[in-house]
Amino acid sequence: MPTEKVNKIEEVLDKIFHNSETIYGLQEFSDISLGDVLEITEQEKDKFYLKDIKSGQQRIVFDEQKQKGRPEEIIRQLWLYKLHNNYGYPLEQIETEKSVHFGKEIHTKAADIVVYKKDKITPYIIIETKSPTDKKGIEQLKSYLSAEGAEIGLWSNGQKRIILYRPYPKEFSDTLPDLPKFNQTIDDLLEAKKNLLDYTDPKANLKQMIESMQELVLANAGGDVFNEVFKLIYAKLFDESEAKYNRQGNEIYFRKYKDSSKTYQVINDLFKKAVKKWPGTFLEQDNLKLSPDHLSIIVGELEKARLFGSDLSIIDEAFEYLIPEVAKGKKGQYFTPRHAISMAVKMLNPKKDEFIIDPACGSGGFLISAMYQVKDNYLNKNEEAMREYAKDHIWGIDFADEISKVSRALMLIAGDGKSHIFKLNTLDPREWQGENSDLLNARAQLQTRLLNMDNSVDNADNQRSFHYFNFDILLTNPPFAGEIKDSGILRQYFFGKKKSKLVNKVERHILFIERVLDMIRPGGRLAIVLPQGVLNNTNMEYVREYLFDKARVLAVVGLAINTFKPHTGTKTSILFLQKWGREAGEPLKDYPIFMAVSKKSGKDNSGNYVFKKDTNGSPVHDSRGRKVLDHDLDQIANEFIKFAKKEKLDFWM
Repeated sequence: MPTEKVNKIEEVLDKIFHNSETIYGLQEFSDISLGDVLEITEQEKDKFYLKDIKSGQQRIVFDEQKQKGRPEEIIRQLWLYKLHNNYGYPLEQIETEKSVHFGKEIHTKAADIVVYKKDKITPYIIIETKSPTDKKGIEQLKSYLSAEGAEIGLWSNGQKRIILYRPYPKEFSDTLPDLPKFNQTIDDLLEAKKNLLDYTDPKANLKQMIESMQELVLANAGGDVFNEVFKLIYAKLFDESEAKYNRQGNEIYFRKYKDSSKTYQVINDLFKKAVKKWPGTFLEQDNLKLSPDHLSIIVGELEKARLFGSDLSIIDEAFEYLIPEVAKGKKGQYFTPRHAISMAVKMLNPKKDEFIIDPACGSGGFLISAMYQVKDNYLNKNEEAMREYAKDHIWGIDFADEISKVSRALMLIAGDGKSHIFKLNTLDPREWQGENSDLLNARAQLQTRLLNMDNSVDNADNQRSFHYFNFDILLTNPPFAGEIKDSGILRQYFFGKKKSKLVNKVERHILFIERVLDMIRPGGRLAIVLPQGVLNNTNMEYVREYLFDKARVLAVVGLAINTFKPHTGTKTSILFLQKWGREAGEPLKDYPIFMAVSKKSGKDNSGNYVFKKDTNGSPVHDSRGRKVLDHDLDQIANEFIKFAKKEKLDFWM
């Protein structure tokens, strides 16, 4: 058939990038109009070709009959476009599919793109392009740099890039934040002042950057990876805050400098100032423990991200990746999938004047989701209004050091530093009584949220015991595993006694059930993730009777078995309650309860996410270009809202 230009390039790209994480897998080129750059033609039936920007040759990129595409060729052409149009390199200084010889070896390999210096002889930049599903190739690129004597290497799969710097003949030792432009030297690039917008892309994928840092340095650097990376995130948060509010021209200091020792000095100073501004996460005597050379590589990657003003859910995902597996599973504490969190928050419908707490807040998933729900529904989607709301109304507690740091950082980003996140043992307020500054600060703030009791004696006792709180909404996924045997803790709880006699032990999540009900005001509502046995097993009837006595059961949603995989296969449910009193009224003997069972968890049996596909078998993407999970929890939430309005539940009126 004759050559026919393709008008709907997006349809062809969707087929080529069939399995990519985001639409087309081309985040790196979000500033480029693909239809203006890519010239795709159908030269044979169901065979699509792309015109090479450098040579003008036609390269096949998709065979419909074989369902075979070449996404790496699309990415190569887009890099050719960027090199020429964004960085200013003449096409005559660029070569594609350049043969690379490895010493005396007979075989050769082809580098995807080679940019030469102005003499058009000396290789300067080598670019290796990959499919978005391909995560490997860094070592291959290093071998090309060594064989050709090139100084700079760039690896790109369309979603992320890594830029290596090899000052030949030295060994590879560094990364760069960007490629130098045609009339710019590497020294120019490293010494140039930068402002808040230069290398702080709010769309940058922090998780992918951390993965790159892990591959380049962290795996071999030794020490506590989580704490060292978190120190850098803390320093970067401080730097962005200072650049935004206190520095002329919004200049940023968190960047890679020509000399690695200067990079260490500047970044460590930022970290120390961050600790002073936001105490309670690190000690004032703490320093960065990465070597200057290792730090320089990591900063070259991390400086490209923007933290303030970013999508908190993306940063949350990165922190969850960072937290060691041992911390994730410690005492049965597993991260709640974000679509399950979204369902729970949507059903409880938090308002802009309501105070929210998660007493086992983990990385802050419930709190983040609640903030965004309030912003979208009641604050006209205004980011600044959400920050003001978060400063006063969002509260969290967690006992794990690593996890409480994550929550604090996320609240720093959302609430500009005045967060109410505390490292405490929710089940044992006796531990809150120390005299160090962190505990004094936590007590002073938490006392403002205590329930006002009927008389001064009870109020004074509550001020000491921190037993009853006045929160409007509580959302939590408490740790399941483990038994509490400490008699000092058990005697604080109804479930710690049987016929006025202290029991020997109680499962941790059973005590949490009692504790969370005491943390919300009369009429307040809560959602709690529980093992399904609490709601089904005959030996748990006493717990259910306690619940009926204390609160109205609004809903029970049984989660599919794969929801918490790969961490655990425990069958779980989310229980929704409204404490008797005030809006909920006096206890009722008979009332309707919303019941639902999820059949689609959004995960397969191995715990991998499962995404929706259209009639052609291609992934479905949302408005932000991200693949849509295949689950039914949004549908369940919508059905509950209909139920709540029909039953005239006060928080949906």
